[in-house]
Amino acid sequence: MTKKRDLRIVFMGTPDFAVAALKALLDNGYNVVGVITAPDRKAGRGQKLRASAVKEFALEHNLHIMQPKNLKAESFIEDLKSLNANLQIIVAFRMLPKVVWQMPEYGTFNLHASLLPQYRGAAPIHWAIINGETKTGVTTFFIDEKIDTGAIVLKDETEITGDMTVGELHDKLMAIGSNLVIKTVQLIETDEVTTTIQPKSKDLKTAYKLNRDNCKIDWSQSLDTIYNKIRGLNPFPTAWCYLDNDEDEQLAIKLYDVKKEIASHEYAAGLIFTTKDELKVSCAGGYIKVKEMQLPGKRKMDIKPLLNGFEFSESAKLL
Repeated sequence: MTKKRDLRIVFMGTPDFAVAALKALLDNGYNVVGVITAPDRKAGRGQKLRASAVKEFALEHNLHIMQPKNLKAESFIEDLKSLNANLQIIVAFRMLPKVVWQMPEYGTFNLHASLLPQYRGAAPIHWAIINGETKTGVTTFFIDEKIDTGAIVLKDETEITGDMTVGELHDKLMAIGSNLVIKTVQLIETDEVTTTIQPKSKDLKTAYKLNRDNCKIDWSQSLDTIYNKIRGLNPFPTAWCYLDNDEDEQLAIKLYDVKKEIASHEYAAGLIFTTKDELKVSCAGGYIKVKEMQLPGKRKMDIKPLLNGFEFSESAKLL
């Protein structure tokens, strides 16, 4: 029988995506001696301090929590050393200084939501859909000095269906990823890890950080490009554009659930066509049929009740 190492694990993560992996570690009986997550942040209209999803879960399970603002601070490094961890696991956290990731005897590994080396970076789940990929996955790898470039331990892939949103793919990868974390820990526990150096390639796609500019819809693009962008940003952070409704001010609107209609037409891009219960927008190769929209200062609404309460002009268009 293979002798198992006595693991003392420090877990680092912040959002919901990381909670699934932390829960899996506890469910499998692993000794998590510390949880490191982001400091509480102000959120909402009242700007009240809000704890991260990982912190909330850790509190419920009486885990030791650390929330350093500076990962290089001497006080944090000393506190981290005092935990005597021999393995660190990172899921959706920030870049670590060398003094931190080199600390444990059995290394520091990261769960990344892509099939590395493709889609290194901050938003791999979003960009896989935005770029029209038909498959993606998760990868565990040992951290090195660059971002998402370390030696690969394990991968697991999954299909991206043609109508899948980033929210749906996120949840699917969260479950697959938590299982991959456990498989990786089991290999480390029994000293059976073999790693693969990431191949060098010129054809790598990057998972750039999302911002207001790269979430804006360009209605001059093709039907598939626009459709993939909207579903690749639904429900968060959401694709947006301007509505020109023959008023003095253009309205910044958000689009959520949409369908695509392939059709030949000669209409200019971005023109709005409505009936009493349907809204569609022209683009190259067809129409985007809008099922959910959010107007400024309003909540997200299904299109039929929105059309009952908001009047689009005959020349209304999206920009």
